Amino acid sequence: MKNIELKARCDDACEAESQAKGIGAIYQWRKRQTDTYFRVPNGRLKMREEDGKIPQLISYFRADRPGERESEYQLLNIPESSTLKKMLSGTLGVLVVVKKTRTLFLYENVRIHLDQVESLGDFIEFEGVIRNAAGVEDTQKKILRLKKQFAIAEADLVKYSYSDLLMRLKGQRDYSTKIAKIAEFRKRLLNILLM
Repeated sequence: MKNIELKARCDDACEAESQAKGIGAIYQWRKRQTDTYFRVPNGRLKMREEDGKIPQLISYFRADRPGERESEYQLLNIPESSTLKKMLSGTLGVLVVVKKTRTLFLYENVRIHLDQVESLGDFIEFEGVIRNAAGVEDTQKKILRLKKQFAIAEADLVKYSYSDLLMRLKGQRDYSTKIAKIAEFRKRLLNILLM
């Protein structure tokens, strides 16, 4: 399956929700989602656990660049998800866990996601489902039209997945911790040398 998506930071989730309703998008639901990403050599592989739904294993390939981009994905419902999650965690390893609250609106063939992501903040995402080759251009136009209607600036576009953003954030925290430990070590060493 294919889709075209665009993701951006969202300064005002309430305003984005009003805009979605204003263009005639149909509210579907608001749910908590937990995406566990596994270490894989190609693409991405995650298990999505969501309130009131059978967990899914999702694999996808997508370029990391800002703006609209194509994504190829496969979904597999997993009734016995806890066993598979343990197996995948043990054999592949967990890369990162993304926790979010997602509000979903539908606008023709485009899913409008308003996401509140733990540790990252608020985002808006347009996901246009492509049903056939002829639908690519039409979906791209709809995504660009929505980008304009929601007044999304180029500077707000996000080229990375939430998993990538969380890993970068964790890396910055790890780096800060290492710098603090080095500074503490230098301070102790200087005290020893001055004794």
